[in-house]
Amino acid sequence: MEQIKFLDLQKINALHGPAIKAATERVVDSGWYLQGAENKAFEAEYADYIGTAHAVGCGNGLDALRLILRAYIELGRLRPGDEVIVPANTYIASILAITDCGLVPVLVEPDQQTLQIDAQRVGEAVTPATRAVMIVHLYGRCAYSEQIAEICRRNDLLLIEDNAQAHGCLWHGRRTGSLGDAAGHSFYPGKNLGALGDGGAVTTDDPELAAMVRALANYGSARKYVFDHVGFNSRLDEIQAAVLRVKLPFLDAENRRRKEIAALYEAGITNPKIKLPLPVDSDSNVVHIFPVFAEERDRLQKYLADNGVQTLIHYPIPPHRQQCYRQWAALRFPITEQIHNQELSLPVSPVMTTEEVQRVINLINSWT
Repeated sequence: MEQIKFLDLQKINALHGPAIKAATERVVDSGWYLQGAENKAFEAEYADYIGTAHAVGCGNGLDALRLILRAYIELGRLRPGDEVIVPANTYIASILAITDCGLVPVLVEPDQQTLQIDAQRVGEAVTPATRAVMIVHLYGRCAYSEQIAEICRRNDLLLIEDNAQAHGCLWHGRRTGSLGDAAGHSFYPGKNLGALGDGGAVTTDDPELAAMVRALANYGSARKYVFDHVGFNSRLDEIQAAVLRVKLPFLDAENRRRKEIAALYEAGITNPKIKLPLPVDSDSNVVHIFPVFAEERDRLQKYLADNGVQTLIHYPIPPHRQQCYRQWAALRFPITEQIHNQELSLPVSPVMTTEEVQRVINLINSWT
């Protein structure tokens, strides 16, 4: 029996095959490969989609977050040594961006039901050194809440979104990526909106921040050969921008299919040894990842693999247990650690068939 892939990128991109080929040929034939018409058009289209005044393309999602933080440092809103509250159970990129800019991550546990940063704990974590909160829309579920926004307003904190996993997600009719002061986006191929290589963007309504991000991403230069800031090189190339322009109009429809698959999993998985996440509603989750939880996670993963179902773990080692942050080895985050010890991500993608979903359900329900 054919393997059910966790994410079949070949089939996903084949949905748009002729248009992608035409777009890449258009770029090749143009003779212009960086900071050209495709990038300018994608930035405008993506800003319009997200609902912000500005979008600035960059090299990847990590750089998008680094650029936001560096820009705020250059603008005097942040200083090295300032604290940034961030979820303890996030992917390490969120934290790398903070430490790379000389800022101090303050790890906060998630809510056990939503798996998103716990607003109550955010309020408790604020100190006189806190200058920003970075929420991460993990698994495609909206992490924003009015409670977190109020904490930021009351304490004059920047609210930064890591929107790498939640393209198209909504909160009361507004898209994630437009809810805070600025947001970083990743277009890694496996994302809901994925390029054919690395890519990222920053979205914001702040023209001063957008201009600073653009300059920092271009070696610190806003005018050719004039360098006002110590920047770096992080630009979205023309081919990736052209590919993203092809795929963006289909994002909402592909997200709807992801939600349909999630609904099938939620209704069909009845094995008492499996814990399901909080159900997906129509707006606040684009199901980038469908996580389930099992005390014998590794045995479940092997069982599914032996039966032709590919799964992934997001993520096997939490950031505070990574060797690169060994100074945090004594810290304990029991909710985060349980998530990382028990989480298993089931296949979900816009090209997955209902028959494949049912096969996964049947296998899970038969697992003992």
